[in-house]
Amino acid sequence: SAGFDILSGYNIEVSDELLGPVTNNLAEVTAKTEALIPEKVRALNQKKVALKGFMLPLKVEGGLVTEMLVMKDQAMCCYGTVPKIHEWVSVKMSEKGVKPLMDQAVTLMGKLHVGEMRENGYLTGIYRMDGDKMAAEGN
Repeated sequence: SAGFDILSGYNIEVSDELLGPVTNNLAEVTAKTEALIPEKVRALNQKKVALKGFMLPLKVEGGLVTEMLVMKDQAMCCYGTVPKIHEWVSVKMSEKGVKPLMDQAVTLMGKLHVGEMRENGYLTGIYRMDGDKMAAEGN
């Protein structure tokens, strides 16, 4: 299990320098970002984990969610509270996708990747998962 008690159980302050856009010195900035993540969290990199949280669908194909954010709590998901960078995991499902379940906790199983993710030089997250399957609470 890699719950948000571990993934977001530490203080993190991401400076504007680290948020980007980074066009040069990428290795230096990456090292600074990685240094903000505790060793016990970095140890989960490339591990198969079960993660419980709230789904925020990003991409739906044929009625199934293929890409989503899994959020620490429902307030961040639905009520406009801005989450910190360690309070969500970006998930891409490896198979056809999963049923959208937005008002209840879900558990996603898959391989966790810990480390900065950037798009066009901007820091977009520090956690992502290759999702294998999902279980809804109470099922």
